Amino acid sequence: MIAIDGPVASGKSAVGRKVAERLGGYRFVDTGMMYRAITWLALERGIDLDDEEALTSLARDVSIRLERGPDGAPVLFLNDENVTAYLRLPEIDHNVPHVSEVRGVRQATVPHQRAMAAQGRLVMVGRDIGSEVLPEAPVKVFLTASAQERARRRHAEMALRGDRRTLDTILDEVKERDYIDENRDVSPLLNPDRDPMPEGTEIILTDDLSEDEVVQRICEAARKRR
Repeated sequence: MIAIDGPVASGKSAVGRKVAERLGGYRFVDTGMMYRAITWLALERGIDLDDEEALTSLARDVSIRLERGPDGAPVLFLNDENVTAYLRLPEIDHNVPHVSEVRGVRQATVPHQRAMAAQGRLVMVGRDIGSEVLPEAPVKVFLTASAQERARRRHAEMALRGDRRTLDTILDEVKERDYIDENRDVSPLLNPDRDPMPEGTEIILTDDLSEDEVVQRICEAARKRR
């Protein structure tokens, strides 16, 4: 098991997917997709996102399945419906932090994640994988970068999708997401500048590293554990 954590726009998903491909025989699981899918379904059903009981009930009742698409990208099925195309909509970006901080939602989702890990070799990315979901993972990595660099990356990614939000707006959103993630009551995102990290965690500051350089470092760590 390879656990990769980090804040928003730290490159977890892109790096994790490439690590799984390069090592061969590894599945890639992006746990953030699960919280985004639950957020999408809550909005579709008109559930009040301040109603923690309703959100918890929703998360407990849904069927979540992650598969590998024809191009190798992860595809998420919610109650057997492919909802992948909806997961990066602006309204999901805006609301997923509030849904993912609900204790009952996380408690309902973590068993799905651990069950996936029990099926064999995988790379799992998220915000609490090494600290909460898979603390026994032999390879634990925490990716991070400055808020400015993460906002720049997110701005470039969104521009490709036709999103016209300014860099300053996205920087504010990145900082707000960091605050929410680091201060939630359940499984908060660790901050390597102030929090003790799980034993064996390798912290990688990616501001001045290419994506391939980060992938190579993680693959080298994984091969040493084989």
